[in-house]
Amino acid sequence: MRRPLDKPPMGGYHILMGDSKNKKEIGNRMNYLVGHLKANSKMIEENRYCIDIIRQNQAVIAAIKKVNEIILEDHLNSCVITAVRGKNAKTREKVLREIVQIFKEEDNEK
Repeated sequence: MRRPLDKPPMGGYHILMGDSKNKKEIGNRMNYLVGHLKANSKMIEENRYCIDIIRQNQAVIAAIKKVNEIILEDHLNSCVITAVRGKNAKTREKVLREIVQIFKEEDNEK
């Protein structure tokens, strides 16, 4: 059973992450990332070769991007669909603006 939409602190509406069918996979990937970051930190403490550290950091970045892809897919399949099918035009516009903003922020990071 799906919970009603909640109002997050920054506005808009969303379905809680707890409703995600991929929550376990996301949690597993995040745990992997924590371990990988600790290993990268240890490499720095051990004065390992800089390029090896950079390669490991790139692997972490790729893993974070994959987590974001999964979360975004869940968001599109729940929150965005709910908003687009809903009758509230302001909510629809806000959800779509949020998606556009995410991609703009990603482009700015490059």
